[in-house]
Formats: sequence, structure tokens, C-alpha cells
Amino acid sequence: MSRTRCWDASVLIAYTLAIVGANWLTSHRGLIAVGFGLHATAGTYCAGVTLALRNVIQERWGRKLVLAALAAGAVLSATTSPAALALASGLSFLTGELLDTAVYTPLRRHGWIRAVLIGSAVGTLLDTVSFLYLAHFPLNLRAVGGQLVGKTWAVWLPTLALAAWTRLRRRPACAT
Repeated sequence: MSRTRCWDASVLIAYTLAIVGANWLTSHRGLIAVGFGLHATAGTYCAGVTLALRNVIQERWGRKLVLAALAAGAVLSATTSPAALALASGLSFLTGELLDTAVYTPLRRHGWIRAVLIGSAVGTLLDTVSFLYLAHFPLNLRAVGGQLVGKTWAVWLPTLALAAWTRLRRRPACAT
């Protein structure tokens, strides 16, 4: 298997497993304290990782593969978590994904980082509110705030790190 194909498969597997992991953690740990009086579902950080990986998948293969991988993650989640939680997660990811894509796609021509950060911020808000509501978690400032903080860090840190790494790779080597 070529290096590119191995990378491609790894991203898809990581995305799908992050969805499953988010649901498993949430079903087994529920709400956890994240500091500053805020709470989030235990799977929030995994859910945030899915948002970052989703942008990589969309950029490389388009929305159809993102939706297929999302469906696979939701189906697999139903084997490791209560079906109602997996359904709430799947529907929330789907609505957040569609809104994120609606924002990301037109912004993409103005730069990948801008598109990712703004698109994920908008999609994360819808995903958070719809998931907490559908999964019967408290829909209050502490829970919504905690979810948003966790997901934002999980998207922004890897995105900014990837941007920095890409910029460093593009720099010409120093002559000695």
C-alpha cells in the first residue's frame, strides 16, 4: 500500500473511530467537569477531533465520503452505545456537518484555515445544541459552554498546528 493510500485509510478510520469513541465515552461517563464551572459530555474531545478530521476528508474526497463515514460511525456507535444516543449523535453530526459545509465551501476560496475555523464554529454550535437536546442532556449555559470550549480547542489546535507545519514544509531549505 502506498504512503498516500495508507494516510487516506488512516484518516477515514480515525474519523469513524472518533465518532464511536465520542459516543462510547458519553454513554459510559456522561457529563464531566471541564473547568471554569462548565461541563461537557465525556466524548466532547473525540467529537471535536471528528470536526477537524472531517475537514481533511472533505478537502480530499468531498462531502459524499464524509457523509458515508459519518453514517458508518453512527451505525458502529449503535453497537457500543445505546441506540438512542447513537441516533442523537448521528443526527447532530449530520446537521452540524451540513451547516459547516454550507459555510466552509464558499469560504474555502479565501483560504483553508479561515474556512475550517469559521465553518467549524458555526457547525459546532448547531451540533452541540441539537445533540444535548436529542440525547436529553441539560441544555444550559454550563453544558453548552463546556461542549463549545472542548470542541473549539479540539478543532482549532490541530488546525493551527497543521497550518504551521505546512508553512514550515514550504519554506526553502537554508543554504549552508
